[in-house]
Amino acid sequence: MTWHDPIVEEVRAIREAYAARFQYDLEAIYRDLQAQVRQQGWQTVSSPPRPPKPVERTVGRQVD
Repeated sequence: MTWHDPIVEEVRAIREAYAARFQYDLEAIYRDLQAQVRQQGWQTVSSPPRPPKPVERTVGRQVD
């Protein structure tokens, strides 16, 4: 039995059609999205990078 969600399928079909419009060229897709942001007057917010979480190191033990 395969899981079937019509909303997920619709989103994937829209994403596929959008990417195909630009021959799957990520730079062209990025330029189009940036143009949409400028055209719509949307604001983007950048957050400062989060500091890395400390990692517990194990000496002499193999981690799987």
